[in-house]
Amino acid sequence: MYADDETIRRILTSTGSTWAVVGLSNNESRAAYGVARILQRYGKRIVPVHPKAETVHGEQGYASLADIPFDVDVVDVFVHSAWAGQVADEAVAKGAKAVWFQLGVIDEPAYERTRAAGLDMIMDRCPAIEIPRLG
Repeated sequence: MYADDETIRRILTSTGSTWAVVGLSNNESRAAYGVARILQRYGKRIVPVHPKAETVHGEQGYASLADIPFDVDVVDVFVHSAWAGQVADEAVAKGAKAVWFQLGVIDEPAYERTRAAGLDMIMDRCPAIEIPRLG
């Protein structure tokens, strides 16, 4: 329901190539680290968003979405579900075209708000799993 194939394909192939990855740090044991690397391999520009504002995979990090001085196309969310709705609202305010909540990140009211604002949204899925399936 929150991840139809058409929306997944659209976000991964035609929504744009700049992905803000919220929760991405240099902690190699975290899922965001590996997923961001895979997104890069598929031609996406990743933008780390984390309070530490670390450079990750060669890309400058920012403490928040609002701190990014350029447009982002997709906001990929690796934070606890309790905080994910706030990130989705920030993505709308930033002018993103889509929001992607990672596996296990679920906030149905945020999904409804984000869709009502005109953005594509996927919830409880992983782009690193989906993108190779596009073939």
